[in-house]
Amino acid sequence: MDHGELHPVVTGLFARGRRRTVRVALEQEYVVSAADGGVVPIERVRAAAAGSSAAPYISFEPGGQLELSLPPALDPVRELRALTADLRRHLIAAGISLAPVPVDPRLDVPLQLTAPRYVEMQRHFDRIGPAGRRMMRRTASTQVCLDWWPGSAGLEQWRVLNLAGPFLAAAFARPGGRLSTWLEVDPARTGFDDRVLYGDDPVAAYIAFAAGAEVFVDGPDGHVSTLFPPVRPRGSYLEVRFLDAQEPSDTECAVAVLTSLMYDDAHRRNVLRSLEPERHHLAEHWRAAAAGDPALSFRGAEVAA
Repeated sequence: MDHGELHPVVTGLFARGRRRTVRVALEQEYVVSAADGGVVPIERVRAAAAGSSAAPYISFEPGGQLELSLPPALDPVRELRALTADLRRHLIAAGISLAPVPVDPRLDVPLQLTAPRYVEMQRHFDRIGPAGRRMMRRTASTQVCLDWWPGSAGLEQWRVLNLAGPFLAAAFARPGGRLSTWLEVDPARTGFDDRVLYGDDPVAAYIAFAAGAEVFVDGPDGHVSTLFPPVRPRGSYLEVRFLDAQEPSDTECAVAVLTSLMYDDAHRRNVLRSLEPERHHLAEHWRAAAAGDPALSFRGAEVAA
């Protein structure tokens, strides 16, 4: 897609907001199973969840994974725990269970969302290999959304999250993690390397990233929405996408680490200085994280300290 078409859309993604204090939003995905271990149709899950306090925040991924998308809060983990507990009570009564696992062990999960976007996405990924179907239908994550500040602090936030990504992904990796799948999906649109950090202009770097990905939906807005980098710019906030689906206890730790990186000026700058020399090795670090290299987990613990 032409750089000129992409420029206004990407500029909006990098607009950034105002400086706030320690707000976080969580997007928690769960694998859904019937009592016999089978796949549950989305409409059955939606009907069973209708009376729960979590119902307004529920959406679904292409394979029927349930997502709770919570609004920004000062204590998002407490909100997540309470809503998940109430949701589980309603679903258990209907013979449905939720599991925060990064990859559904079932191999025969069908595509449940069949809107043109998902059909075209699957068709595109199928031309590359089997990882795209596996990602769409069987993976689950914990995504953390954090306020993106203006000025130099915001530029630091963008860089530090991208540079720390492979180390934190390794530190919070779950058994049977999803990262190896994501690295195989479509490198041109997932960006597990340093391409979004090229040069001094993050907008120009992201436009180049977007222009390098094959187009399979209409319009620049639609195209940009099919990019899946480890850290996604969302205008007034940044969406951290590199974590496996976490258990609640680990979610609390991950949120604490990410809020410190984003909102503690001194800590963010210290970590950024230590990680800047790693920029040209990001692709290598992402591969090592996907392979379970313990050195990456150790470095992640240092970043979190």
